[in-house]
Amino acid sequence: MTKKIFAYHLKNIQHYYGNTKVLDIDDLKIEKGSITGLIGPNGSGKSTLLKLLAFARKPTLGQIFYKGRPELPFSSSIRSKISLLTQKPYLLKRTVFENIVYGLKIRNEKHNLEKRATEALLNVGLDYQNFATRFRHELSGGEAQRVAMAARLILTPEVLLLDEPIANVDIESASLIRKASLNARKNWGTTLVIASHDVQWLSSIIDQQL
Repeated sequence: MTKKIFAYHLKNIQHYYGNTKVLDIDDLKIEKGSITGLIGPNGSGKSTLLKLLAFARKPTLGQIFYKGRPELPFSSSIRSKISLLTQKPYLLKRTVFENIVYGLKIRNEKHNLEKRATEALLNVGLDYQNFATRFRHELSGGEAQRVAMAARLILTPEVLLLDEPIANVDIESASLIRKASLNARKNWGTTLVIASHDVQWLSSIIDQQL
């Protein structure tokens, strides 16, 4: 029998904003390579949980283990392995190309940047020649979100965290973002944790629901 490998193990997690408790998780395991869906109304703690899983924030109480090891926010050992895509795409005031390869440059990976950026854009249905030199103000909302997605895919993340990634985009962009996220799991074994109001889609793909 194959032993399960867990990407995350959360133990005795509580998180507060002021005196308000927004998360209370006794024990949670997320299997490596699985798809976990976060379903619930606004204000139910989905975005907070994703930030904790991204190690962008420390829980008020409790401990988060990543692949069996306790980790702290912004740890250099995992920073480039976990990517979070938020509902509103954050893009630098640079070209699409510079946005996409930014993470690679931080890793000091400077080889084949154009080729890798081309592939990342194709993963979200955008043509390198038409989009590489554009700036944020030259993109529609859906195109900007797809560029933000490409900037995460180029890193071939071990974990991809998606916080309402298709809430404010057009139908085509939503379809391409869904497809790209599932391809990351298929091609690289990426663990997906997705918060979305698209309950029908989540129900059709997830391994567990929180």
